[in-house]
Amino acid sequence: MSTIADVPTQRGNWLARAENWLDARGKAAWIAAMVVGFIAFWPIGLALLAFMLFRGKFGETRTSSRAPRFMTRGSSGNAAFDAYRNETLRRLEDEQKAFESFLERLREAKDKAEFDEFMKDRAARHDEERPVEA
Repeated sequence: MSTIADVPTQRGNWLARAENWLDARGKAAWIAAMVVGFIAFWPIGLALLAFMLFRGKFGETRTSSRAPRFMTRGSSGNAAFDAYRNETLRRLEDEQKAFESFLERLREAKDKAEFDEFMKDRAARHDEERPVEA
């Protein structure tokens, strides 16, 4: 039989279990719970939103929460691996910049070709419209 003194503890356990359950399912579960709260009774949704902001439920990013530790820029404790990783990341960043530069040149070439085609069509139409003088 539960007493009045046990009620806050039971309520606290229920809330803690609900929070842990939602945390285990990720950010989408929190957002879904908030939306359902707004639909059911708007103060519940507002309270969940305030709770999520206060507890920092929106603050986790994919990189910080799911990436393996060695993929972040911190030291792994192995100097050779850190040097290899840093060199590989630098090389990948250089390749990304080169690829983006290539894509930009490709876009510019495509735009130039389209513009040249437009000007050729325009000149052809202009020549067709010009009356023939005898």
